[in-house]
Amino acid sequence: MKILALESSCDETATAILEFDEQHNATVLAECVYTQAKEHFDYGGVVPEIASRAHLEKFDQLIAKTVKDANIQYSDLDAIAATTGPGLLGGLLIGTMYGKSLALSLDIPFIPVNHLEGHALTANLTNKVEFPYLLLLASGGHCQFIEVKDFGEYEIIGGTIDDAVGEAFDKVAKMLKLTFPGGPKLEKLALGGNPNAYKFPEPLKHKGLDFSFSGLKTSVRTEILKHEELTEQHRKDIAASFQQTVVNLVIHKVKKALKETNMKRFVLAGGVAANTMLRAELETFCKKNNTELTLPAIKWATDNAVMIGYAGGIRYFDKSCNKESENLEAKPTPRWPLANLKKVEL
Repeated sequence: MKILALESSCDETATAILEFDEQHNATVLAECVYTQAKEHFDYGGVVPEIASRAHLEKFDQLIAKTVKDANIQYSDLDAIAATTGPGLLGGLLIGTMYGKSLALSLDIPFIPVNHLEGHALTANLTNKVEFPYLLLLASGGHCQFIEVKDFGEYEIIGGTIDDAVGEAFDKVAKMLKLTFPGGPKLEKLALGGNPNAYKFPEPLKHKGLDFSFSGLKTSVRTEILKHEELTEQHRKDIAASFQQTVVNLVIHKVKKALKETNMKRFVLAGGVAANTMLRAELETFCKKNNTELTLPAIKWATDNAVMIGYAGGIRYFDKSCNKESENLEAKPTPRWPLANLKKVEL
């Protein structure tokens, strides 16, 4: 079974074609990703209307290239999957309409996919991680602890009450006059700084499994305003101290979440999974605590269509799933909690 997947929930326009065997194992035949960094560069962040226009402009050529790279014909496709939520409404609308239109024209099923389920199942695709496992989804738009118990069976046990961790990185980067996207540039700036130069607060550190980064950002801003003019070393020290504070906080929460859930398998996904310091600290922590750590390849930890294709394929094989008219009525849903998904029956 071959499935074409579309992802457009934020500022990545992505396509992929996956092939599934009878045991539901998937092989990636081709994939394309267009990152809209230059479209949003002047604004210091993602502008939803601009993101939507870019998706509209890029999907045709990306889909055509993906089909060509997979060395197949459109008639070889068995289903179309697209992200229908959560995310930015304009982008979701474009991806959903493209997916439905293709499915109707080819007379094949359309599969609406939850973006978060895509992230939740990536480790099963790439590393065959056994269920259950604990997932930390840390990106520009999400920051959640998720118990992944089985296909379609998830429990959110912690999340952010304000900004996502990736969003906090981008906003602090902007304070330090770094251009968009700021997270990776802040990490690079921090390499030359002293991570102990400033003592920033660790909000909600000892209160459950939820995160809060608003107070931390305010503290960083307050420190910046103390200086009439920031020297390059000040900027490096602030970046390093901020990053160290975030990593310390995340490691503390991971330790607590693993203990409360009694999990021995841990997965990190989302754009923040690209942070070198966080990856290194997690590897050290998990090794000391006899925990199996899975860090999917960076290209599949961030937003991509491969994860949408895999989650869509699993939904395609779901015996309780209506693959025809019900799915064609699916609407883009900016807010779509994992808890609202039905368990998959394979």
